[in-house]
Amino acid sequence: MKKNFKTLLSWIFLIGILFLASGSFDGKIIGNGSKEISYSKLIKNIEQNNVQEVLIRTNNSKIAGILKNGKVFTTIIPYDPTLVPKMIEHGIDVKVDSGESGWGYLAGALVQWFPILLLIGLMIYSSRQQAGGKGGIGGGPLGLGKAKTKMFQQKKVSVTFNDVAGIDEAKQELEEIVDFLKSPQKFQRLGGKIPRGVLLVGDPGNGKTLLARAIAGEANVPFFSISGSDFVEVFVGVGASRVRDMFENAKKNSPCIVFIDEIDAVGRRRDNSMRGGNDEREQTLNQLLVEMDGFEGNQGVIVLSATNRPDILDPALLRPGRFDRRITVQYPDMNGREKILKVHAKNVPLSHDVDLKTIARGTPGFSGAELANLVNEAALIAARTNKLSVCMKDFEVAKDKVIMGAERKSMSMSSEEKRLTAYHETGHAVIALLSPKSDPIHKVTIIPRGGALGMVVRLPEKDKVSVSKTELLSNIKVAMGGRAAEEIFFGPDNITTGASQDLKQATSIAKNMVIKWGMSDKLGLRSFYSTESYYMDASDQISQKTTEVIDAEIKSLIDNAYQEVRSMIIANRDQIENIVEKLIEHETLTGEEVKLIYEGKELEKQAEQNNDIVDEFKLGGLPS
Repeated sequence: MKKNFKTLLSWIFLIGILFLASGSFDGKIIGNGSKEISYSKLIKNIEQNNVQEVLIRTNNSKIAGILKNGKVFTTIIPYDPTLVPKMIEHGIDVKVDSGESGWGYLAGALVQWFPILLLIGLMIYSSRQQAGGKGGIGGGPLGLGKAKTKMFQQKKVSVTFNDVAGIDEAKQELEEIVDFLKSPQKFQRLGGKIPRGVLLVGDPGNGKTLLARAIAGEANVPFFSISGSDFVEVFVGVGASRVRDMFENAKKNSPCIVFIDEIDAVGRRRDNSMRGGNDEREQTLNQLLVEMDGFEGNQGVIVLSATNRPDILDPALLRPGRFDRRITVQYPDMNGREKILKVHAKNVPLSHDVDLKTIARGTPGFSGAELANLVNEAALIAARTNKLSVCMKDFEVAKDKVIMGAERKSMSMSSEEKRLTAYHETGHAVIALLSPKSDPIHKVTIIPRGGALGMVVRLPEKDKVSVSKTELLSNIKVAMGGRAAEEIFFGPDNITTGASQDLKQATSIAKNMVIKWGMSDKLGLRSFYSTESYYMDASDQISQKTTEVIDAEIKSLIDNAYQEVRSMIIANRDQIENIVEKLIEHETLTGEEVKLIYEGKELEKQAEQNNDIVDEFKLGGLPS
């Protein structure tokens, strides 16, 4: 931006100099101190022999002259054929200028073309700003066809493989790439070739971009970074031009690594429609395919890409020779979560009661980004109460905030709304206790958090790879428990909108069971799932009759689950009433406390003290 601004200032300065110069083109005759006099005064000065020189322009009705006392004057004259003879008769030096050559002509042209030149300059400046002229490797006309690639050297990146934890398999695969770049002869002596491309696949927050940054910090080669959306432009052909420019610069700096983040923005699967080959994204993808593995070859350039949507990428992009290596970055297991917590907590002063292994055990399903956020939230909570270190209670409060959202303390609920919310959440909790293979209850609360008036949080006891049909049906039942409790205890006419997310969750599970996982008796072992549309077969659109069967099966799963849930709640009315009273009293209950109340046992005093500590924390008086 500074370069473009300086260029624009240079143009303005040059045009200004020309205009200043044009002001002195007339020499002494037209000076800076000229004074305009009337025509009658001019005639009088001529007759009194007070005029020394006069300049007449043939294309102008204005003359200029110098009096004998040295003063400069200008006069607008009418058509008078006797004026010139009269001036010659009185011995005045008369000069004539056509005004069509020299500096005067240039000045006139500049006056005429200046608005157009200024408009063109502003358009060029604006185009370069929008097209990425400020950054990237190259400039070029308007900067449209130049890639917005950022180049990093090893010393400019502070992240290394030591800052990456919990994804050891993925890190090992990428460490091999770095080893090959540092000592290629180790692999080449056995005929090994470096992979052309490496695709990082995983859910958001699992560390794909962090791994790329670690490679940039470890590899002793140039590292180019760009986003997939940077190739997409409204003008057809610009994206392909940027791809060519990126690889041209990469080849000049080979061996090197090119990192394309969110490659699905440009690498989406091409369709078979007959709309021609003028689609901008398709042309960009075609150029990327050629550059990665085309006729010319691409030696010394490793393409590293990341995406969380590999199912929509074009098959030609995923074939060997382009992306030879596909690395899946999974959610970390318990040991991985503990390592990630240690990495992010190394600069955080921890109290003696903090056990990162216990925190890791209580955060199944957390991604690396969520664990980093957990540590940061715990540190902020401790700082808010002026503590010198972060204790275990801070982590527990931070975990509730990350999972359930921040408490909406300013929101006031009527006693009726509070009681209805308590029955709703207790319905979820009791069904979770009674359903087989349901995840254990972590906490039940009727304190408004995020967008919810209350919440039941369940956490699995261990990391899961697959989910059984029994567990899926249990999840549907738990989701329907809140609505069933409202209907049974308050009547069908008093049900509320609080079950909207529950219904959405139950419908999603049932739909996947039918069309994706083959768990429908009527439809059998068939998949109707497609990345483009839920109701699409792998080959063609399914029939209307099959669609009706799918809808009927989804409805049947949810209706059957709801009837079972109603029976379970009716059979446990007394237990639900007891839990509701305690929940209204304490506002938050742990899973163990819910179980004790359901079994008819009294809450332990320690649990009561824990609630008192929570109340103290809300007032900012929790001791360190």
